Amino acid sequence: MKGLSVALLILSTCFIPFVFANDTALAAAYKNHKSDLQIQGRGLVIKRLPDDNKGSRHQRFLIRLASGQTLLISHNIDLAPRINALKEQDIIEFYGEYEWNKKGGVVHWTHRDPNNRHVHGWLKHQGKMYQ
Repeated sequence: MKGLSVALLILSTCFIPFVFANDTALAAAYKNHKSDLQIQGRGLVIKRLPDDNKGSRHQRFLIRLASGQTLLISHNIDLAPRINALKEQDIIEFYGEYEWNKKGGVVHWTHRDPNNRHVHGWLKHQGKMYQ
């Protein structure tokens, strides 16, 4: 466990600030207009949105955290598999980069970086990882 703590400390100071996204941490990031935070959390899918097909393609959906805050998940489906079985009311776990916006924020980089210049992210749905 100590090795994991040291690795997270190094990661957070060298690359992108890292936050285990409890609702309090995300609420603070939203309130303070913070972006570029590497976060992990879970939420309830409240709405599936049309794919964004401009540039690299992204599967998009809204989730609600236990606090009530909403997040847009923007999952690059040119670099990672689409979650075909995703439906409203499903629980989704995520690890990616948080970007502030006035609607609650966006989580992206939920996939592996093929150039290894960014922290690898993921989504987890019904026990299956999507990277």
